[in-house]
Amino acid sequence: MNELNSPLVLVTGAAGWLGLNLVQALVRGLPDHPALAAPRPDRRVRCLLLPGQDAAPLRAISDRLEFVTGDLRNPADCARFCAGAGDALLFHTAGVIHPRNTAEFDDINVRGGTQLLDAAIAAGVRRAVIVSSNSPCGCNPHPDHLFDERSPYHPYMGYGRSKMRLELAVRERESRLDAVIIRPPWFYGPHQPARQTLFFEMVRDGKAPLVGPGTNLRSMTYLDNLCQGLLLAAATPAARGQIYWIADRRPYPMTEIIDTIERLLETEFGARCAHRRLRLPGLASEVAYVADAALQKLGLYQQKIHVLSEMNKTIACSAARAERELGYRPTIALEEGMRRSLQWCVDRGLRF
Repeated sequence: MNELNSPLVLVTGAAGWLGLNLVQALVRGLPDHPALAAPRPDRRVRCLLLPGQDAAPLRAISDRLEFVTGDLRNPADCARFCAGAGDALLFHTAGVIHPRNTAEFDDINVRGGTQLLDAAIAAGVRRAVIVSSNSPCGCNPHPDHLFDERSPYHPYMGYGRSKMRLELAVRERESRLDAVIIRPPWFYGPHQPARQTLFFEMVRDGKAPLVGPGTNLRSMTYLDNLCQGLLLAAATPAARGQIYWIADRRPYPMTEIIDTIERLLETEFGARCAHRRLRLPGLASEVAYVADAALQKLGLYQQKIHVLSEMNKTIACSAARAERELGYRPTIALEEGMRRSLQWCVDRGLRF
């Protein structure tokens, strides 16, 4: 049975960066992937929104969306979201990456996610596709290493620990819930938050940080590729109980990522680039790591310090298993993905 044939699909985090792209793929298909280009026309998508969250971007996608307002931290909201969803498909994309304080990692990613799993079990959901992260595995032990599905847990800070605990909660329920775990690395694409747009502007202005020589590798994935992986994980019966990394075929040095954005800005979007980098010694990331760890032990979180702590690290994975078992094909690599991302910004009035 193709699990993706379910007429009802539930999506948490639907108004988020990933959620918006996934909802669009569910109702409009993925034109770059013929097998996923034509979703069933009667599909209904039920979206979980936080109180006060703007539904307008979702309403613009389709009139076949249902909206439930609630918070994963409230068990009654989880039950209401999953009510009547027997034989439905669930995509859990909600979570907090950059919280106000570290308590939110456990409150939202662990406790909220676990309550959602239990509500899905009680409702008889057919399959749950759970979005995790690269962070449960942390950073690669040496520069030419690639994570795969056999890699041990070595979580990076509070976020990594929370995602590891969510993965363990999924595994504890595998006899009662048909679930697949997806681990995406750094993803990018349409509906990006302000921090991604700021990164583009920093590249243009010569302020993009390059810590150390910039040869450290980062796996990335354009959001259409990630949505493809999520849909294939839902559609493949044999994926039950499995974990899959979803990323491009190869990781990219930080220098290549920044150089690609700069070249596209200048040659295709008419930007005047400074052709500089904010070069910092590798020690800057190590100092930031110590500061980040100390702050998080106190329950505090500072996004800029956390991001700087990762800037000299290799975080790279192999998606070979997803290609082999799901039929995943990452057709949109870095240059084309960044081109589409920049075009999305320009189409919404940003002038580089």
